[in-house]
Amino acid sequence: MLKAIPVLPEDKRIAGVHCVPLMADGSIVMAWDKEEQLLTTIGGRLESEESIEEALERELMEEVGLTISSEKMVFASWYWESTDSYTIWFLVKANKFLPYTFDFEKSGYVIFNFETAKQIINKLEPNNNNRISILNLAYDKAKQNNTRFIEQEKK
Repeated sequence: MLKAIPVLPEDKRIAGVHCVPLMADGSIVMAWDKEEQLLTTIGGRLESEESIEEALERELMEEVGLTISSEKMVFASWYWESTDSYTIWFLVKANKFLPYTFDFEKSGYVIFNFETAKQIINKLEPNNNNRISILNLAYDKAKQNNTRFIEQEKK
């Protein structure tokens, strides 16, 4: 179950990390999953002995070739009863894209504002509100923390 959180949970193991990278102009980055044919947040499972920060940085490089700053804000968790663990979502500040070949499960990325992302996801997955909920929580966290990365606020 998806839940908004202000801090990392400590009651269960964190097995996965995902993020919504924010560009300097307020755009967000999502990855295209070539198997599922869907837009996804960027992330995956922690490898053995890997910290949350290391996993985020590795997943961003593996999936889209993106580097991030040290600025990260946790905003959501998903509890997996089957593994008694969490996947955690962070709002992160994007640095830059590096040359990348897309040899893993993702075949590209899309950069857009929150509203456009939600509209496209609704077209691709009209009966799945989980990704929309994640984007809403990320937007709320960014707005709550007065970040200047919210494109819609410029209008």
